[in-house]
Amino acid sequence: MNNTSEAPSFDILLGELNQFILSLVEEYKNGGIRSWDDLDERVGAFYTPERMDAIEAKAPGWKKMASYSDGITLTHVTCVFLGLFMLPEFLALNAEQQQLAKWIVLFHDIDKFHIRGKRDTMHAFRSGVVAAKVMPKLGFPVNDQYYGLIKSWSEFTVNAFTLENKETDPKPDNRKLPEILAGIDRLFGENAPASLIVKTALLHISLDVDKNYPTPSPLTENEIRQFISRNLFPLLRVMMLVDNEGWSLFDPEVRARQRKDILNAFQRTEELISS
Repeated sequence: MNNTSEAPSFDILLGELNQFILSLVEEYKNGGIRSWDDLDERVGAFYTPERMDAIEAKAPGWKKMASYSDGITLTHVTCVFLGLFMLPEFLALNAEQQQLAKWIVLFHDIDKFHIRGKRDTMHAFRSGVVAAKVMPKLGFPVNDQYYGLIKSWSEFTVNAFTLENKETDPKPDNRKLPEILAGIDRLFGENAPASLIVKTALLHISLDVDKNYPTPSPLTENEIRQFISRNLFPLLRVMMLVDNEGWSLFDPEVRARQRKDILNAFQRTEELISS
């Protein structure tokens, strides 16, 4: 169960979405998409009610995610996919890892709310829970204890936050991560396809990679060594790179700075997990 070849194919189960992203890549490379307005136009044309229903059937919460702030997160996730398909680090993954990366992008913000001026600091944990709940419905293998464990694990994970006072946003409680991550292994198996997807979604804002966008609860060096495995590392690096591309694709200066900062952070991360 630890082989990524057991992962259901994103390209097959969400073939229409996959083809749409490929068409965006072609347009972007040919200069047909140059701005957020251009991308918003393509997003509005593609995501018909019927297509939204089809994606919702595979990724529950998709329509709710898309409903906030005139669909800003829907455009963001679509832009993340666009950036993903062009990212050198994604193209360097093997075919099985690329399928996992696509599933990760689909789910990474699935339970994110967007209210202007307010950050959703717990969306990664909640989105990881959504992904964990839907894995068997998509055809991902699960362990025998999955159905007896998923409810309690989900409740524990969504409540794994700290709150300094009523005026501050909750922050992920990294002290709970050992139990959360061990629970994922019990649900799916260590390094199983679903395990890597859920862990990456859950940890995709866990590293301090952008000084202009502080991480709510960055992992310490010891936590990085403990929680980021060699199998998880390339997927998390790809996810964090393209998550920023989903906001900066049309701002070359910011895009270049963020890419440099993230790669530097992951170089240090690789050193830590290799030591």
